[in-house]
Amino acid sequence: MRRRLLLTAGIATAASLAGCAGPRVSQYATEKPVLDLRSYFNGTLDAYGVFTDRSGSVVKRFTVVMLCSWNGDDGVLDEAFSYSDGTTGRRVWRMKHLGNGRFSGTADDVVGEARGEQQGNAFRWGYTLRLPVDGRTWDVQFDDWMYLMDERVMLNKAEMSKFGVRLGEVTLSFVKRTP
Repeated sequence: MRRRLLLTAGIATAASLAGCAGPRVSQYATEKPVLDLRSYFNGTLDAYGVFTDRSGSVVKRFTVVMLCSWNGDDGVLDEAFSYSDGTTGRRVWRMKHLGNGRFSGTADDVVGEARGEQQGNAFRWGYTLRLPVDGRTWDVQFDDWMYLMDERVMLNKAEMSKFGVRLGEVTLSFVKRTP
């Protein structure tokens, strides 16, 4: 019993320290080009991505067509997914600009509210996504980072975890269509 308690305490300590060791969005405050999330996610975008498991193996490939619009501080990002196994999906983000580079968002498969911050060329977005897995539903945490490369291309890397255990990553490139 004592051994199990010590092991649990050790794992909890390691997990909490690992959570503090990551980068902060403020590190990118001087990076160029400067990301204006409302401007970039406005119009039609195409995205290409992969989901990799914790060993790094590609589990699923997908493409996304995004129709994005803003009305002042309120935005809608309508994502249509096509997966390599022939399945499709849709997520509609309802976003709100809170000022000072901060954003919130909701979607039907997001538990509660997503929170994000933008500085320089970077945007960090944290949320819990309800995912169907083998006939069950899992609530999985996402630590989602986006980096603007130029006026058309943004790279996205999101780590997925449950109970602090890393499950895999989503890597995605967005390409903004030219009008």
